[in-house]
Amino acid sequence: GNPYFVDLDTLVGEGLLKKEECTGFDWGKDKSRIDYEKVYLSRFKALKLAYKRFDPAKEKKYKGFLARNKYWLDDYALYMAVKNSFNDVSLAKWDDDIRLRRKAAISEYKKKYEDEISFYRFIQYEFDKQWMALKAYANKKGIEIIGDIPIYVAYDSADTWASPELFQLDENRMPKAVAGTPPDAFSKTGQLWGNPLYEWKKHKETGFSWWIKRIRHCMRLYDVVRIDHFRAFDEYYSIPYGDRTAVNGKWVKGPGIALFRAVKKELGDINVIAEDLGFLTPSVLKLVKDTGFPGMKVLQFAFDSREDSDYLPHNYVKNCVVYTGTHDNYTILGWYDSISKKDRKYADDYLNNAGHTGKELVWDYIRLALASCADTCIIPMQDYLGLGNEARINIPSTTGGNWVWRMDKKAFTKALARKMKTITVLYSR
Repeated sequence: GNPYFVDLDTLVGEGLLKKEECTGFDWGKDKSRIDYEKVYLSRFKALKLAYKRFDPAKEKKYKGFLARNKYWLDDYALYMAVKNSFNDVSLAKWDDDIRLRRKAAISEYKKKYEDEISFYRFIQYEFDKQWMALKAYANKKGIEIIGDIPIYVAYDSADTWASPELFQLDENRMPKAVAGTPPDAFSKTGQLWGNPLYEWKKHKETGFSWWIKRIRHCMRLYDVVRIDHFRAFDEYYSIPYGDRTAVNGKWVKGPGIALFRAVKKELGDINVIAEDLGFLTPSVLKLVKDTGFPGMKVLQFAFDSREDSDYLPHNYVKNCVVYTGTHDNYTILGWYDSISKKDRKYADDYLNNAGHTGKELVWDYIRLALASCADTCIIPMQDYLGLGNEARINIPSTTGGNWVWRMDKKAFTKALARKMKTITVLYSR
């Protein structure tokens, strides 16, 4: 769990922190934007204080938590402690003895950083305890939580360090090839993500146990899991490590349906959303269909003057999830202002828009999504608030300025809540 999501007020209630300690830290002055540098520095100072007051002997559930999560927690906590000892530099720059997980080094670091390792276990315990309480509260209110699984992990991660054999790494534990997407109309050089690729042959030999454990853990945290970049299970784009663009990449066959048969055998039927956006081949579409998972439809992709677009609501099948937009898209208001006159006219004609602008225009698109036959409809809060691109979450393939938007508590008014309820009930959602 992300340490940023550990609620400090709850720790105050548990007697692990004092309120004046929390308010004494610098969290940044702009309430609408997250200052990650300040959050990082202040958050870990606060968590360190809480840890010093934490008594494992008084926490009856702590031992059980450690035992249940030993399969990932021990490696993760050690990885974080070691990374901290190297001033947070990448795994690639660690000393070879610990980077390559030599037994003597593992024993030495465990002993040397025992307290630091316990600190990272404590953070995960507090996160788990708080998260499961929140989930139970939400579920009791009839609310289900959707969580994301990014298909790839970072090279600089506990996953690659602890299980290098499951990734396409060389004898020196450096990537042989990395992930990305090919050149297209939006990018002449493609997208170079840089994540290490999976050694799918090894995963198959182990019965996909790593993936099964990963999905099982996520299904405990969430009611529904959205798997990002689902198409890579059919074919993934492989770029030679060291290349500066994605131009020289190639498509390589992934595990396909075999992975999901193994998951179903172990976990039964699970609630999954397949993120099937982007360049889709017949074999990708077949994989999504064979799994039975609902795919995604994004309204913003519908109005590019093509009458046969699968993203137009009248072309939907019931087994799909419709979004007005995702974290990677404009807000509806920002999107509408950015499209060509031709596409805007097409969208206006489709919605029979007789001059709506601003927030009323956004509500037209919210209605369109809710009225569709899609089994599930997701509306970002920015669209309910009628905000422009100042509230956009992420711009893919860019660094800096992403994932910083934060909603003002006062923005979610009772009037807005009533309007959301009315329109939700109207369309039997």
